[in-house]
Amino acid sequence: MPKGRRMRRKKNEPLIVKSAEMLGWALGGIEREIVQTRERLAVLTQQAAKLRAQVGARPATAKERLQAAAETLVPKRRRRRMSAAARKRISQMMKKRWAERKKK
Repeated sequence: MPKGRRMRRKKNEPLIVKSAEMLGWALGGIEREIVQTRERLAVLTQQAAKLRAQVGARPATAKERLQAAAETLVPKRRRRRMSAAARKRISQMMKKRWAERKKK
C-alpha cells in the first residue's frame, strides 16, 4: 500500500471484524490444504499397495504403517549402556563424596 494512504472501512464495521474475516480466510486455506494432503496420501497409499502386490510382499497393516511413520518422523532415542566397571567407579566416587559431606 502506498505511503500515506489509509485503508477505508465502513463506519459500522469494526477493525476486529476485518481481522476475524482474514483469520477465517486463512483457516479455510489451511483446511483446504489438509484435504488435498489427505487425498494425495490416499493416492500414494494405493500406489504403494500396487507396488507391494507386484513384488509379492504382503500389505502392511494399519498398525505397522503407523509404527513405520512414527519411526521415520521421530527417531527413537537410544539409551546408553553403562559397563559394570563404570557403575562401580561412579558408585565409589559418590560414596567418597557422601563420606566427605558427612564429616563436615
